Amino acid sequence: MEVFWRQGYEGASVSDLSEAMGINKPSLYAAFGSKEELFRKAVALYAEKDMGYARDAFAQPTAYEVVATLLRENVVAVTRTDRPAGCLSIQGGTSCSTENAPIAGFLAASRLGGEGALADRLARAVAEGDLPAHADPVALARFVMIVTEGQAVHAAAGVSRDDLRQAAEIALAGFVAASGARPGTSDFATVH
Repeated sequence: MEVFWRQGYEGASVSDLSEAMGINKPSLYAAFGSKEELFRKAVALYAEKDMGYARDAFAQPTAYEVVATLLRENVVAVTRTDRPAGCLSIQGGTSCSTENAPIAGFLAASRLGGEGALADRLARAVAEGDLPAHADPVALARFVMIVTEGQAVHAAAGVSRDDLRQAAEIALAGFVAASGARPGTSDFATVH
């Protein structure tokens, strides 16, 4: 996982991968079938191990808390000192040759899946009265995901955790302004 994260899909050679796993190339192919299949398994492992905060965020009781948790915990995740800076989904293959276009497509689809899940959660918040009826869950989810992806890019470029936290708080204020969410309230209908 970390080889792909540090070197990207194209930059990670089968030799690098087999060395990191302590196996030979034939064993890698026997176990995973191909470099692409190994990459897909690495992304799944990443989602399970390193993206747990997103599952926790979606379980929060209000839209505000969902987004606040996503933005704040993403900053922590993309700046961990025990992992490469940034995000495997971003660094792994945002720029691939035509030959490896399926990898870029796979990662884009994964990110869009997360955006769709967030839009669904925000739509639930509208249905429950936590967000006003005029709130656009799809646009709001896209905004939040663009911010989190930007955090990953900036973390990989060396931007500090404190600077990313400051940007997350500005983005959270933007979410509140655009959505009508109220910090600290769980039912939009009862406060208006």
